Amino acid sequence: MKEELQKKYDGLLRSLGKLDNLAVAFSGGVDSVFLLYAAKEAIGKHVLALTVNSPYIPDWEIEEAKEFAASKGIEHQVVDVPVPKQIKNNPEDRCYLCKTFVFTLLKEIAKHRGFSNLADGTNLDDTKDHRPGMKALEELNVLSPLLKNRFTKNDIRQASREMGLYTWEKPAYACLLTRIPYNTKIKEEMLRRIEKAETYLIELGIRAIRVRAHGDLARIETEPRYFEMLSGESQMKKISRQLKRYGFKYVTLDMEGYRTGGVSEIFKEKEK
Repeated sequence: MKEELQKKYDGLLRSLGKLDNLAVAFSGGVDSVFLLYAAKEAIGKHVLALTVNSPYIPDWEIEEAKEFAASKGIEHQVVDVPVPKQIKNNPEDRCYLCKTFVFTLLKEIAKHRGFSNLADGTNLDDTKDHRPGMKALEELNVLSPLLKNRFTKNDIRQASREMGLYTWEKPAYACLLTRIPYNTKIKEEMLRRIEKAETYLIELGIRAIRVRAHGDLARIETEPRYFEMLSGESQMKKISRQLKRYGFKYVTLDMEGYRTGGVSEIFKEKEK
């Protein structure tokens, strides 16, 4: 590991080591895997991984989280959470409302299990984007050790690669609610449709993927480097047929490519 990054990691371990215990909100993504790994190294057995299992979380992410925690001998609890009633219609402040609900619950569970500290994987790059959920974390006094120690996403990926963590090159996967336009009633049937479509495309080798649902239309977002894999006539027909089997009537490729906030961008433009 490069000297500057090693110093940053050592600082993270010292920071974590000052805690008697730590529960980590553990999604199985790049950031939370790295944080959990560091917490285990710094604190030892007094670490608990808490994973939310909800209709808007893909099943495969839950399984990956289980496998990682088990492989490192880390105590792990999967918490079943319904879609909070506050976000049933996917309001624009969904992320804030959802995180307030979920992290209040996780804090209660952690306390019941004897853990006085709860942390999440927020990093420095998250402060450069519109992240309303961060306000909820601050209000609930959830720790963000990676942010405190100024880890960027690139830092986390580089360090994860050095440590042999499988997530070092894992694409970011936001919850499935981000695939649905604001102010749209959330139906589990739609969430499963999106999950199946994305899982299918991932299995084809398209790793950075979003399937945005606009009613019966599936709008595929991916990085331009994957366009060629999607653009052959036979491949297009194959993908279209499969996504229609999942319940979509129309399938389209977004020529602007993969980007965060894809749904909110379009619907904000309509409001202008």
